Amino acid sequence: MSQNQVSVEDTAEPPVKARFGVRHTLILLALVWTAQVLPIVSLLAGNAQAAIAIHFRTTQIAWFSLMGVLIGTFVMPFVVKAAGMYGKRRVMVVISVLGLVGDVVTALAPNYPTLLVGRAIAGLYVPIAALSYSIARDVFPRHLVGPASGLMGGGLGLVGLAGPFLSGWIIDGYGFRGALWFMAIVTLCSLILLIAVVPESPVREERARMDWLGGVLLGGGLTAIVYAVGQGAEWGWTSGKIIMYIGAGVLALIAFLIVEDRVANPLFPLSMLARRRVWTVLLATAVVAAGAYSVGTVMQLLALMPNIPGMSAGLGWSATKNAVVTSPMSILIIVVAVAAGVLARRVDARILLGAGAAFATVGFALGSQLHHSASEIVTMGLVAGVGTGITAAIVPIMIIAAVPPEEQALANGAQSMVQGVVQAVVLQLTFVVMAKGGTVAKGTQFYTDSGFARGFWLMAGCVAVGGLLVLLIPKVKRLDEAQVGQAATS
Repeated sequence: MSQNQVSVEDTAEPPVKARFGVRHTLILLALVWTAQVLPIVSLLAGNAQAAIAIHFRTTQIAWFSLMGVLIGTFVMPFVVKAAGMYGKRRVMVVISVLGLVGDVVTALAPNYPTLLVGRAIAGLYVPIAALSYSIARDVFPRHLVGPASGLMGGGLGLVGLAGPFLSGWIIDGYGFRGALWFMAIVTLCSLILLIAVVPESPVREERARMDWLGGVLLGGGLTAIVYAVGQGAEWGWTSGKIIMYIGAGVLALIAFLIVEDRVANPLFPLSMLARRRVWTVLLATAVVAAGAYSVGTVMQLLALMPNIPGMSAGLGWSATKNAVVTSPMSILIIVVAVAAGVLARRVDARILLGAGAAFATVGFALGSQLHHSASEIVTMGLVAGVGTGITAAIVPIMIIAAVPPEEQALANGAQSMVQGVVQAVVLQLTFVVMAKGGTVAKGTQFYTDSGFARGFWLMAGCVAVGGLLVLLIPKVKRLDEAQVGQAATS
């Protein structure tokens, strides 16, 4: 396979201070926004989901979040392959337009099925984060890649800090419809920034026929498994339907491996995925990140669901109060992510990711016991926030360290797919364990205190498993040793 790329060889170079000029600063701001569009949308959706469930009288509110994940999982292989062949920025613009269309359909939806159709269309935008981190490697000089990745990851904390206040103002003042319309505005801003500021990546794969069969097998297989898990509580975990969907999904994945080993231009080269440095990084980062990012669903439902003795153990807060209480955690995420991005230039990323998993595990375990008041939520957040901040910064940096520039988009796409599947499964299991012992009234699921505790324990367990998987990762290059491609000059 040939690549048309600009690269930097692993040769000695004098130390350079990590300073962003005007051009690089504008690019960074655009990519920070673009990389965090999905977290912003997820935050708005999470804060709005209680009102949506009550308004549409549905017990299937989990699909409000899951629908986009399913579609995003299915299209991810095609999107990252197209980005490698035709240009990351070009593909990012296309999926941004599609995401905007989906957001508008969602905001206008007169009923819950139509709303899910809109969320499905918006799911075509899910690969944007993987491409954002991938293009950052190509458009920044070597000495700025680490700080840029840390700042992009730290944007999660900025979203967590400002987003709840914004969503609280919108939801408290304009209802869930206001939140849905603002999701469309967020996507529109990302589209404008991409067109106006971000340069195209010079890194290309040789143009070849798209491996449609491989993509359908991979995306379809993963989607079937995630869908089955999502329906587990309704169908029964030992039902024939569950076994059929999961079995079909596994067979599709096996067929994918056979196809990829034989086609001339595979979607995800098995030679890349088979390298221990790659598959261990993909697996560990996906599991840690899935648990760290999924806990927001538990916290949002806990804070925003009403407090009804004997029926609902929610705290009954407004979205604005929730923003105030969680702001210390959000600030900590920003600070820690930026610091981790800088440290990654000199410290083994495995140590940093393991530390992040440890802090998150302890924090979520604390949350299983300390979730009854504002002070307890703050205490939990100060521990978990350290782990989330490290995770947000180190996940994209580990991908950079594990693969060369020409494989960056593929590796980011693969990591996003694995993380998306794990996160979808974890979220579905979360709703299942939280609903145990709960009550359904007027079509709405309410949760007990023990249900929320089980939700936090599930997240702690997921992150702990990811931390153990870090032990499988062989030594990888430090960020200052990794090869980077540059479209922007120093």
